[in-house]
Amino acid sequence: MSGEPLLQVRDLKAYYRTLKGPVRAVDGVDLTVMPGEVYGIAGESGCGKSTLTKAVLQLLRAPGYIAGGTLSFQGQNLLELGEDALRRLRGSGMSYVPQSSMNALNPVMRIAEQIGDAILAHVSMSRPEVRRRCAELLDLVGLPERSARMYPHELSGGMRQRAVIAISIALGPRLIVADEPTTALDVVTQRGILVALGDIKARLGAAIVLISHDLAVHAEIVDRLMIMYAGKVAEVGTVLDVFEDPLHPYSKVLVAAIPSIEERREISGLAGQPPNLLTPPKGCRFQPRCPRATSRCADYDPPLREVKPGRFVACVLYEEQSA
Repeated sequence: MSGEPLLQVRDLKAYYRTLKGPVRAVDGVDLTVMPGEVYGIAGESGCGKSTLTKAVLQLLRAPGYIAGGTLSFQGQNLLELGEDALRRLRGSGMSYVPQSSMNALNPVMRIAEQIGDAILAHVSMSRPEVRRRCAELLDLVGLPERSARMYPHELSGGMRQRAVIAISIALGPRLIVADEPTTALDVVTQRGILVALGDIKARLGAAIVLISHDLAVHAEIVDRLMIMYAGKVAEVGTVLDVFEDPLHPYSKVLVAAIPSIEERREISGLAGQPPNLLTPPKGCRFQPRCPRATSRCADYDPPLREVKPGRFVACVLYEEQSA
């Protein structure tokens, strides 16, 4: 993809303070999102996906904190912005779609009022202008006009998620961060949400960062995919490359666990759990569960490196092959 990056993250460290020391939830992550692309982040629960996105949006609250690294959006250093500047940037520059729409919406306000609040917090509009904008947004996310007068509890889970998306795009942001937007939805509703996000990308030209542990969700809409494990990046590549030829042993296991309707095969899971990030293992963090671990993996933590054009992987196996 050409042009200047929309979002650049370099060596980001986002930790959580505890009495026993820091939990290294995100530990040296690089991320580059180009204008108009859909960038996916996948991995097991507890691998740092949500912490990464909250850090990018500067929504990480105590005991969470950014321990190091840089965050740049449209060339602007986010770590140098005050709270007022960040508040102006959120909504108009970057927006957030949380995974729990029922918790994100105010239960005692109608949907139109909540969309209107999001608009009026940033720009001055007359009531007729707000109503027209609300109708445009509801149409864009595929909600009927009557939903503007409804309360959140009167909507289905999929409709509530669409309402949250409508709020997030009210000011035409350049970057939309969607954190597990299809969690707990049935597959038909899930499909509808993904189609809505695709339409938004096409009509608004916005970039989307999509977080999901479900690789099938990424296959529907994502351009590039990052695989995270234990707070670090395991692999990055186009979604087609990662699905057809996963490089990292962790990526291979994740892809192999996707059910197929084209062939009957045994699906095996991955034994064990991600490590405790309060005391992560020495060397490669995947080594205790890795089927291809070598003696070197116990002491050496491989950096993320480009092993093929556009393919990045953090694994000693590929360093040995290129040596």
